[in-house]
Amino acid sequence: MKHLLGEASPDEEQSVTEWMKGNETHQEYYNQFKKIWDQSKALASESNVDVNKAWERFQNRITEGHVPAKILKPRFSWLRIAASIILITGLGITLFMLVNKNTAPKEMVAQTGQNVLIDTLSDGSVITLNKRSTITYPSKFKGNTRAIALKGEAFFNVAPDKKKPFIISVNDVQVTVVGTSFNIKNENGNTEVVVETGIVRVTRAGKTVELNPGEKIMINTNDSVATKQKVTDKLYNYYRTKEFVCDDTPLWKLVQVLNEAYGTKIIIGRKELNNMQITTTFYNESLEKVLEVIHLTLDITVIKKEDGQIILQ
Repeated sequence: MKHLLGEASPDEEQSVTEWMKGNETHQEYYNQFKKIWDQSKALASESNVDVNKAWERFQNRITEGHVPAKILKPRFSWLRIAASIILITGLGITLFMLVNKNTAPKEMVAQTGQNVLIDTLSDGSVITLNKRSTITYPSKFKGNTRAIALKGEAFFNVAPDKKKPFIISVNDVQVTVVGTSFNIKNENGNTEVVVETGIVRVTRAGKTVELNPGEKIMINTNDSVATKQKVTDKLYNYYRTKEFVCDDTPLWKLVQVLNEAYGTKIIIGRKELNNMQITTTFYNESLEKVLEVIHLTLDITVIKKEDGQIILQ
């Protein structure tokens, strides 16, 4: 109240400022309170009653004998105005608190089966969710962070907001960004983060690694230390771009991604084939076409079993 009246001390003014900065809800509360206060002052200033003239008229009536001798001192209109301010302000605060309570953000869940999903969050961030993955997030971000949880794999294009960092929790790993694009994959206890743009901080067990564009990190549940590496291919992007971009890519890595993408079971039959390199790009091709190119390029025999397995010999 002193702050609105302009009677607060420097220490009290600082306390009010820190209180508002501490929480977004505090700022909304103050704005609502001040709006009601200003409106009440405006109503008071519009009053046309001249208190002094009214008092003179009252005294004249007493002198003329029209009013009993019992004299009451005038109750100035500012008392009524002050009472109105308190009443209106109280009602406004109560209404604000009720509305704020009823508009608490809801927990949203996006889950995929056999299809890729693109979802836009309330802050404008766009998430491409791979198959068999789940994200949990609030309908509206409140407070000082934008926090969500991920199971599976997703590509994030985060809307910039330096005051509200974007935080993704993946098991015991925390990924923090301000505005950037990156891919996170969690599978069988392993978490991989690949950065395309911006800066990403990956934290686990109190240790943080900072990643720049073109860098990635693989964190294993059993490893206490994780080191960043250079990104050597773009296979991680296949579910978003529908492309398999191979640039001296070892066969084992291409096979791993093909099994994920097509839900098949390709097995490399001979160990010496694992690190054979292939350079090509497949765009939205059928599995049959991809296997044919591998066969012709690397001179490998493709054997299809009755149980659905595909063996490269």
